[in-house]
Amino acid sequence: MTSSRRASRGSSGGRGSPEHAPAERSWSQEEEEALRLWIVLARCYSTFSRVVGAKIAEYELTTPQFGVLEALYHLGPLSLGELADKLLVTGGNVTYVMDRLEEQGLVYRDRSQEDRRVIQAKLTPEGRALIGEVFPDHAAFVRDMVAHLEPLERRELRTLLKKLGMGLAEDRPDAQGAWDE
Repeated sequence: MTSSRRASRGSSGGRGSPEHAPAERSWSQEEEEALRLWIVLARCYSTFSRVVGAKIAEYELTTPQFGVLEALYHLGPLSLGELADKLLVTGGNVTYVMDRLEEQGLVYRDRSQEDRRVIQAKLTPEGRALIGEVFPDHAAFVRDMVAHLEPLERRELRTLLKKLGMGLAEDRPDAQGAWDE
């Protein structure tokens, strides 16, 4: 911070002074609604993520580790690039998570027989047993988390969020990838 900024900060008479008054709202009602939606989405996602992360920690896994195990359990062997795409993370993050899961004996890497340049992630029997054991509990937990909404509300919310996300992906090149199936 510059000395002039420090001096001006220290020279005021406190919170009631004009320089500490809230800024005037110069945005439209539509912009206000959009900003409030963004805040609600961010808070909901943060809360959902923290609660799910705490549940996953009970399985002695991190959320990214659980994501890798779940993807391999339900989709079968995947290349590391496919895993990164499915989990919306970087290749470096997948490598780190795979290293930790390999150390635990839950996954292994195998060269693809079709294309030797491709390395596939696969579950070990121990990894398959673990995710097979914990996934039903996880699914029931998430079901209970969304029980605050009626079934129709859940379907509508899912449809609306998907519409918003796909619209953003169409409009913004920096939002590509999340909605690729």
